[in-house]
Amino acid sequence: MLAFLKRKEKTSMRRVDDEDIVALQDGKIIDLALVNDSIFAEQLMGLSTAMTFEQKQVTLCSPANGELTALFPTGHAFGITMKNGTEILVHIGINTVHAQGKGFEILCEQGQWVKAGDPIVKVNFKELSKNYDMTTMIILTRQNGKEYHFIPADSVVKKGDTIVW
Repeated sequence: MLAFLKRKEKTSMRRVDDEDIVALQDGKIIDLALVNDSIFAEQLMGLSTAMTFEQKQVTLCSPANGELTALFPTGHAFGITMKNGTEILVHIGINTVHAQGKGFEILCEQGQWVKAGDPIVKVNFKELSKNYDMTTMIILTRQNGKEYHFIPADSVVKKGDTIVW
């Protein structure tokens, strides 16, 4: 029984404040200049950061508390609107919309309220990386007057670590 409690404790996440934006999963923040798509690399959609993941199968979680206001049927992207009006778009991979949902398993429904760390989509990075660059972008498409700064590139993060200041 003790092993079960330790395992559960290890997977639980700290309580995240409504103003925080956190890592989707364990991974590494990378330099946007390394992103193989100019729309993301040049932050044309909004203030952005990018992450990579080493795991072969990754469950990406909500980066914030809020409403799941966008969930593409292909599973390659989703959006969260925080209570303060900040809108976050998570885009999983480059051109992964062309996978037409293969390699993505959607775990929730658009319109539902989610907490930071709630699972949103399970992604088969091993399979998808054969055809796609699986760099994952977190884009603040609407900051609603709030000023954010992402943590620096080369930061190694754990799921739930704050990635803005």
